[in-house]
Formats: sequence, C-alpha cells, structure tokens
Amino acid sequence: MHRIPDSIVPEGIDTPDVLIDRDVLGRNIERMAAAVRAKGLALRPHAKTHKVPEIAALQLAAGAAGLTVATIGEAEVFAAHGAGDLFLAYPLWVGPRQAERLRRLSATARISTGVDSTEAAAAMGRQLGDAAGDVAVLVEVDSGHHRSGVHPDGAGEVALAAARAGLRVEGVFTFPGHSYAPGMPVEAAAQEQRALDRAAGQLEAAGFEVLRRSGGSTPSALLTESSAATEVRPGVYVFGDAQQLELGRCSMEDIALTVASTVVSRHEGGSGVPRRVVLDAGSKVLGSDRPAWATGHGRLMDHPEARIPALSEHHATVVWPEEHPLPALGDRLRVVPNHVCLTMNLVDDVAVVRGGELLERWSVAARGRNS
Repeated sequence: MHRIPDSIVPEGIDTPDVLIDRDVLGRNIERMAAAVRAKGLALRPHAKTHKVPEIAALQLAAGAAGLTVATIGEAEVFAAHGAGDLFLAYPLWVGPRQAERLRRLSATARISTGVDSTEAAAAMGRQLGDAAGDVAVLVEVDSGHHRSGVHPDGAGEVALAAARAGLRVEGVFTFPGHSYAPGMPVEAAAQEQRALDRAAGQLEAAGFEVLRRSGGSTPSALLTESSAATEVRPGVYVFGDAQQLELGRCSMEDIALTVASTVVSRHEGGSGVPRRVVLDAGSKVLGSDRPAWATGHGRLMDHPEARIPALSEHHATVVWPEEHPLPALGDRLRVVPNHVCLTMNLVDDVAVVRGGELLERWSVAARGRNS
C-alpha cells in the first residue's frame, strides 16, 4: 500500500491541529509591509484573521501603523497586549455597556470606529458623553459590496451628525468585499477609489479635514493607490487560504496555515463510486465557508489535484484522482482551509512549526470575542 511521508507534520501533533509555518508567515508579513510602503500607503492589518497577539506584534514590528479589529472584545485583547492604535472597522450601535468599554479602551489606546448613519452617530455621542471626543470615527461608505456603508454622497451628512454628537471625525473608509470573487479584484479596487474620492469630497465640502481614507481587502490591497487611500486593511494575507489560491492572489508557497489531518478511511471506488479518502478534519476545524465558485471545501497542500466535495462536522471527504496512488490509512495530510478567519476562531491554540519541527504553541487569545 502506498504511503505518504508525514515528516512535514511534526511528531507530537495530534490531528486535527492547526499548523502555522513560521518562515512563510514571516515572509508574508514582510512582503506585504514592503509592498504597501512602496505605494506610499499605511498598513493597518485586520487582526480578526489571526486573533493572535504574537502575530500582531510581528505585523507592528514590520511597520504596521496600527491594527484593524472587528469587535470591542478583539480591541480589548490586543490593547491588553500593547497595541496602541486600533480601528473597529464596522459601524457600531453603542449602548451603555459598549460605551463604558470604549471609555476604558480609549484610556490606554488610540481608538477609532466606523459609523454609517446619523442615528448611530447620535447614539454613540450620547452614550459616551464627555468622553465622546476620545473616540474618533470614520464614515463607512459602500463601494459596491452592498453590506454596510452609506452611499458616498451621504457621507457628509453622517460626518456632520457625528461632529454634533461630539465625536472626532477623521475620514472615510470602505470594504471592497466584492473583490472576493473571480475576476473582481481590479474592478473592486477601481470602485473603491471612486467611492473614497467622492466621500472625501463630501466631507471636505462640509468643512472637515480628511485625515484618513481607508480601504483595501487582501485581494485588492496591492491594487489600491495612494491617490485614493491613505491606508489599507488586508487580513488574510498573513496566512493565505484556498479562496486566495483560486482567486490567483497567492500561490501554494505563500500558504502559512494548514490543518494537519489523518486518513481514517480509504476507498478505491469503482462502479460509479469515486476513489476517496476520509480525513479527521471537518467543519469544526476547517470552517464551513464555501463560495459558489470554489472547487471544494479547501485544498490539500501537497496534493493540489485532489478535491474536497463534502464536509461533515469532524470529517472531510477527499476525492482522489485516478492517476495518483491513494493514500494509506494513517497517512497525515495538510488541508488548506477555504477561509482561514473561520478556522482561527474554532481553535484555542495553534502549533508554530518550521521544517517539520514544532517550535511552540500560540494562544488564539481573541477567539470568540464576538462582541
């Protein structure tokens, strides 16, 4: 029976387990920092992807201007580990408890957040009270993703409401999330530029100095120009994932995160039944995200021709090509998840590896901090 060497998965690793290749991680961090710096932009990486203070420290050491986070809880974790400039890149609805947490955060770090309505701006200022001036806001505009964000022509009105509420208005931001689709990064970046330009113009016409114009997702960050933005907020670039592979935004050599798994069942197929193996890594570690255009529920690091057509909670079904030997029971394979942000929110810690050896384990400290 054909066996696949498993020396790439260190001894002492029980599957499934998340592996971070320390060298690839470092290379990804340095390369993005250099590329963004060369474009005259600031880098504010989205830490919701990794949720790990050690990785945030590497990004800041490489020159990041600050961190982007998704929630107040994530901001609290990274502030407690020394991050001094944090942007909550979503519109918040602030009640009394959120206001108290923002007050505490603003005492230890520079805090900015998103707003996309006059009502939310008024509520935030009212709840923060005399601490409203300690929190900066950026008006979120919709550049084509059609999630949150006001139309660029409405940015000035939202900014005026924020100023009346006592908040410091620093600029505008957008999320070109529609760049996560085949053939869309270039067009999404162009739409981002038009939206940021239009929105910034609306703020300037209303009397505001626009200090920050923030954009950029992983697929589009290197397409963003300094004429449109002052900073970009990619997140997935630190690890890469199967989505980025299929979009052509990274290669297998750029993949820093994989899930180590073991072949627990194998079937040679026949009579219309596909050749397949079953791995002990399912949706509870890989995540269940599968865009309609994706070829499966992830890819195999060392066998890119294989496909994962189905996941259950604890198992992945892998269809194996006829021209390649089927792995043996007990073989250990590395799976590239479709969307690494989900994977990192499903585990308590990760194994940091180099050359088939386990270096250390990092806690996913911001895991589950969803509010």
